[in-house]
Amino acid sequence: MTKTLLAIGAHYDDCVFGVPGLMLQAVAKHYRVVNLSLIGDYRGWAPIGDRHEALIAGTKELNSGYGVETRFLDFQSHRFDVNEATKRAVAQAVAEINPDVAVMLWRHDHHDDHVVASQLSGIALRYASSLVTAPQYRPPRRIYLYDNGPRHTIDFEPDVFVDVSDVWPRAIEWLGRLMALVRNQPYVPNDPDGAQQTKEALALYRGKTCGVKYAEALRRMNAEPRDIL
Repeated sequence: MTKTLLAIGAHYDDCVFGVPGLMLQAVAKHYRVVNLSLIGDYRGWAPIGDRHEALIAGTKELNSGYGVETRFLDFQSHRFDVNEATKRAVAQAVAEINPDVAVMLWRHDHHDDHVVASQLSGIALRYASSLVTAPQYRPPRRIYLYDNGPRHTIDFEPDVFVDVSDVWPRAIEWLGRLMALVRNQPYVPNDPDGAQQTKEALALYRGKTCGVKYAEALRRMNAEPRDIL
């Protein structure tokens, strides 16, 4: 049966910045890949203004072109917290997606949306069946946390590295196209924007850490045994 990778973020771009290479590699291995963004209402965000619906539809279409299914909840930035209603909403989505492997934001972050999203993701992934009617649900066999880059993530020490050198050109293109969509401008391949520059610097650094060209870094939610020999 087809396995499912679920990548959860607070905003439309968190996963495409944090783990685009991992998602593309999962697509290449015939996983069903789902990007769940908890914030799906951008009508109060100045850069979008009245283009809220265009952002949602455009993001779904763009991500689909890279083989990734995209879902949005209806939360608004800085207007959601960890409570019974939000826990149930995220748990319902997670139970419906029913992932085999999941990645979620690191908990310690300067951006409140990331902090709350991480808390909700961790609760839903592990305890969805306690929050909603989902008797078939079982927590993913592996859950990993990813960082959101400098100026956001705090004290992130990875213990897993993913070599994404083979999909790097497509990964950085994906991020660039998403940023162009937000600006409502054409994508210019040879003119990387700030997000692309930051992601490349981070991927190069992670790559140097583990001895490859480009890498993405993760931290395991739970300790797990590994065969050494």
